[in-house]
Amino acid sequence: MTIRISGNSSRHGLRGISRRRFLAGAGAGAVGVIAMPYLSRAADRPRVTSGVQSGDVSMDGGVVWSRADRPSQMLVEVSTTESFAKVRALPPIAALPETDFTAKMLLENLPAGQDILYRVKFRDLSHPEMTSEPVVGRFRTAPADRRDVSFVWGGDVAGQGWGINPDDGGMFTFATMRKHRPDFLLHSGDTVYADGPIKSEVTLPDGKVWKNLTTPEKAKVAETLDEFRAAHRYNFMDEHLRAFNAEVPVFVQWDDHEVTNNWSSSKELPAAYKERNISLLAARAARAFHEMYPMRESIAEPGRLYRTLNYGPHLDVFMLDERSYRGANGPNQETAYGPESHFLGPEQLAWLKRALLNSRATWKAIASDMPLSIVVYDDAADKKGSEAVAQGDGPPRGRELEIADLLRFIKASDIVNTVWLTADVHYAAAHYYNPDKAQFQDFEPFWEFVSGPLHAGTFGPNVTDNTFGPEVKFIKAPGPGKQNLPPSAGMQFFGHVRIDGTSGQMIVTLRDRADVALWSTTLDPKPAKAR
Repeated sequence: MTIRISGNSSRHGLRGISRRRFLAGAGAGAVGVIAMPYLSRAADRPRVTSGVQSGDVSMDGGVVWSRADRPSQMLVEVSTTESFAKVRALPPIAALPETDFTAKMLLENLPAGQDILYRVKFRDLSHPEMTSEPVVGRFRTAPADRRDVSFVWGGDVAGQGWGINPDDGGMFTFATMRKHRPDFLLHSGDTVYADGPIKSEVTLPDGKVWKNLTTPEKAKVAETLDEFRAAHRYNFMDEHLRAFNAEVPVFVQWDDHEVTNNWSSSKELPAAYKERNISLLAARAARAFHEMYPMRESIAEPGRLYRTLNYGPHLDVFMLDERSYRGANGPNQETAYGPESHFLGPEQLAWLKRALLNSRATWKAIASDMPLSIVVYDDAADKKGSEAVAQGDGPPRGRELEIADLLRFIKASDIVNTVWLTADVHYAAAHYYNPDKAQFQDFEPFWEFVSGPLHAGTFGPNVTDNTFGPEVKFIKAPGPGKQNLPPSAGMQFFGHVRIDGTSGQMIVTLRDRADVALWSTTLDPKPAKAR
């Protein structure tokens, strides 16, 4: 779907729009629709069930998403003014039971660096005269010039049974991140915990009771397609998440809990699962995941998650998929590269090398599902098997072989200013990778930043290995005897990145849900070498 909107932000005055005025404008639009004479009974009208989202934004477009409560057509209007005085109405897209009544639309040929407002409503397919109230969202296209860029990142939502607790403010970290008015959220995975039932009450160690909003589907592990869909719909019940989604685009990737804990082809499912086929569970989970997020889809490989997102001259984001192509979570001690040691897999690794080599952005942010050097066991109780990259101290082996190959390639190709961003381990950390301290030394120094959970139990810290020489410059974790802390303990973390448009400096700050800046560093960009 292609639209063209001319103009710039200064002409339309969008730079000065306050959130209050923006929301007031959205409310005014809704009232206008309610007053239409053919809508005599509000209960008969279609309903937008889960708010709106945008995602995978570039210099000239982005994807918008929403969900209805019945077979409908999604109607989208786009404008560059809050009044929607000048509007482009786009052709409708069907929202059918086959996609859980979700619909998403790619908007293209938009002006760069522009605030884009969009208005979504649904038209009942059985009664075309009936439409829902409109819901308004917005996003900002990537800049064509070297202006400031700001984004947040993190992962891990509604994990370990910590769901939406209104008494604790709900998913409060999303409200905190929203105050920074970021250009986008880089969601590092574990967007849901499909394997984590949500109980109505959880008794805390001090005797207090954590009270969750609940749904019937979240009372058990997800096995059917509808149950995987319901895991995503549960998160959309939170008011802070919906408000965030309406204003901040999401660049999303997945990890294990979109399916089940530590899944790979060798996964032995717990007794709670009646469905014993891990490949079938993963296929259902992947379909629900794609239905529920505003991602650009790949024609070459339907369902593909790895992709490059260009966000202006200063930033390219490389979204990895470290689940779909990995080998089994076995010992991973191989010294020669083969199927057992696949993590990205050969095709994705080749894509990443090409994409990094072709990038002309100042900074190359590699969005990794999992940290590089934090040891994560497949069987945590017995400390057996490998869930992540790290295999313990020593030279590269198993999945570390791919990372060694990639780091060697980056150095040999004179690719500069790579930064790794990740979550997964449920604590905050900053790692500086120093070849002088490493077992494998054929790479240039780089940083890896870890954040999360956004709304889940807090754990850690984990052990790091010395294969790639990580120096732990900062860590914030509960420590021994204080694992799986609830969100009410305050140890919910997100990362914030700001790239200065003039200097190109990258300022990385790790924050908690109270918006306390826990640690920060400023990275100076190295000049790109001619290639």
